[in-house]
Amino acid sequence: MHKTINSTEFRKMILVGAKQLEINRAKVDALNVFPVPDGDTGTNMSLTMQSCVKELTACQSSAFPEVCDSISKGALKGARGNSGVILSQILKGICSVIRKEEKEVDTKTFAKALESGTKVAYGAVSVPKEGTILTVIRMMSEYAGKAASKKKNFEEFFEDVIKEGDRALALTPELLPVLKKAGVVDSGGVGLMVIIKGFLAALTGEEVAESNYAEIDESADADFGDNSAVLSMDIGDIQYAYCTEFFIINLKKSTTLSMIDRLREKLMAIGDSVICIGDLELVKVHVHTNQPGKALTYALELGELERPKIENMLEQNRQLKAKLEAEKKEMGMLAICTGAGLSEIFKDLSVDRIIEGGQTMNPSASDIASAAQKINAEHVFVFPNNKNITLAAEQAKNLVENKTLHVIPTKNVPQGFAAALEFNPEATAEENKTNMIHALDNVKVGQVTYAVRNTSLNGFSIKEGDIIGLDDKKILAKSQSLEDAVLRLIAKMKEDFHQVITLYYGEDVKEEEAEALCEQIAEKYPDCDVDFHNGGQSVYYYILSLE
Repeated sequence: MHKTINSTEFRKMILVGAKQLEINRAKVDALNVFPVPDGDTGTNMSLTMQSCVKELTACQSSAFPEVCDSISKGALKGARGNSGVILSQILKGICSVIRKEEKEVDTKTFAKALESGTKVAYGAVSVPKEGTILTVIRMMSEYAGKAASKKKNFEEFFEDVIKEGDRALALTPELLPVLKKAGVVDSGGVGLMVIIKGFLAALTGEEVAESNYAEIDESADADFGDNSAVLSMDIGDIQYAYCTEFFIINLKKSTTLSMIDRLREKLMAIGDSVICIGDLELVKVHVHTNQPGKALTYALELGELERPKIENMLEQNRQLKAKLEAEKKEMGMLAICTGAGLSEIFKDLSVDRIIEGGQTMNPSASDIASAAQKINAEHVFVFPNNKNITLAAEQAKNLVENKTLHVIPTKNVPQGFAAALEFNPEATAEENKTNMIHALDNVKVGQVTYAVRNTSLNGFSIKEGDIIGLDDKKILAKSQSLEDAVLRLIAKMKEDFHQVITLYYGEDVKEEEAEALCEQIAEKYPDCDVDFHNGGQSVYYYILSLE
């Protein structure tokens, strides 16, 4: 356990944080939902961290001041995009506190460093916006002071701070409507959390790995990589057309810090998203404006320009819309289920999106509409796979824009599989709907679970803990043994015309147990093809399908 960290360990934290972010860069990029991002958030933040690494590598000193100055300088030089620049200011603020220490830093000092990082980051943005990376660093820094008074070692301190950061991240869609509309959390906040997790990994010696932040909002939508939500955004919504970035170097001897402040004010008068940070050695500028030439002229009054970059955001948006329109298809599919294995089967059947939900966890009409909206298709077939979700799916029809929802009344997952198998991209939407609904009649489904209370029902005297087998209407089997309950249920359900028996085993069943049970079933019903798959569902030990 680390009660303190020295400069060597702090250097390692930065290096591992950078590595962690690079590993997860593509995942963070996939969270971008704005129609005209300044660039990919994960890439921008990673390049910012890599610039820190480059400066650190060149730094031969092991003293805190030199190490911290290298980090700050590297972050500013390499900062790209809004999130990259804000990250550079967070690191600058952290380093401004730590560089004052001679040999070691404790958790209380690091908490103060996070507080400084928050203050500097907020000060760098002309109009701070909540629901972004700023919210995440602010809530973490506010909590860090409390954590440091209780947690004297860094491992426990970072674990607590990370939990608070995750909580802050989950709040970002509530604070920024565009995130909620797209069903994602803030990408810059995710990038920051990935780095902080890297700090902890550096101290524990754990291998850095891919983060699961891209699955935070799985209850609403299992895939954050689709930007089709931006199709509903109007090009006219973009007030300022040109993203303008540059450095000011070799500042004139007559330049003062107050002149840098005045430059920021001038830029705010001709645009927004203004960032103007630095000192008398180097200034970093970012602005969205319709007058990029004027921004450059203002800067030339202070010094020389380096690495100017002007991007036409209107054209970027046109290209994005054209790409999405070209990729638009006539029909798509949306399924609702619980269990990683069942989700994978739906994906294999070319279902576009899966919402986590089912028994005891019913998604709302808004959840269904939000997920359907992100499918880039004119017609979307929805498989509720639970009779308690069908009504919400029907209500979702009134919440979607520019597309038609067709609710296929699937009562369970096997019916959903049967419906998806009927999908024919060459047929019309109405033909597909008819074929899918007819396919439901060919599937008979049973489920095996346990009783949660004593009762008498359907001719059975049931005690809490009994294993019970049901179809979609009533209890058909009871036993003390799971295998026996499955066999009894099949015996009650099977009819002469059934040729295929499929078992989907749940999270509480081992693969070898399912395999052994399938062998028993195959021996008893040699005229049937018997198969099993990992469903991973909760509540039900087995879901049975007879066709």
